Amino acid sequence: MFGFYFDPTYILVLIGAVLCIWASSRVNSTYSKYARVRARSGMTGAQAAQRILQMSGIHDVQIQHIAGNLTDHYDPSGKVLRLSDSVYGSASVAAIGVAAHECGHALQHREGYFPLKFRSALVPAANIGSKLGLPLVILGLILGIGFDLPGGGYFSLAQIGIWVFSLAVLFQIVTLPVEFNASNRAVQILDRQGILAGEEVKQCRKVLSAAALTYVAAAAASILQLLRLVALFGGRGRDDDD
Repeated sequence: MFGFYFDPTYILVLIGAVLCIWASSRVNSTYSKYARVRARSGMTGAQAAQRILQMSGIHDVQIQHIAGNLTDHYDPSGKVLRLSDSVYGSASVAAIGVAAHECGHALQHREGYFPLKFRSALVPAANIGSKLGLPLVILGLILGIGFDLPGGGYFSLAQIGIWVFSLAVLFQIVTLPVEFNASNRAVQILDRQGILAGEEVKQCRKVLSAAALTYVAAAAASILQLLRLVALFGGRGRDDDD
């Protein structure tokens, strides 16, 4: 077995980290570029969101201003659409695109879009997986704890940690169709309602496509981490722990 602090499988973690850094850089540069392009409609992100919700027949979702940069999100439990400093009062193409994307989640919620419902149901398990998965693997390796199965066989605590961590990975995977669908809805609505027009629609699509890359990178990084854990510890049995 490779040394605990260094082994060739670290390349998987490195690849994941590079993907996340690249995606983050891409979304920041793309957003910054189109944050300087004022939409011809003159609508701010908050105004665009309000119009989209009203035109879509959604009257029970509140729009709130929150601090931060690109901390925008839709809270389905409270039916609140929160827009960040860089989006709420900005009349840029980028801000309107992000606001419309969050409205896309509100539309998903109203329609009972299954991937969104599934992702919401996974939140508690995903939180447990992200917080306890790796600690369980490490604790299992240090203490050599395991359990005998009723039908024979042996299951180590490290293996349990891998299964727990996989819940967080599943959440990342399920997030992908939710985010891509919300972005597609956003572009179509902005075009159809005339909030953005012509070249602005293409610019908005570039912003949302760059944002989507962050979710793809996060999912890829978590999958690579899971593959590493499985390769190193997934087959550990009683003899390996002794």
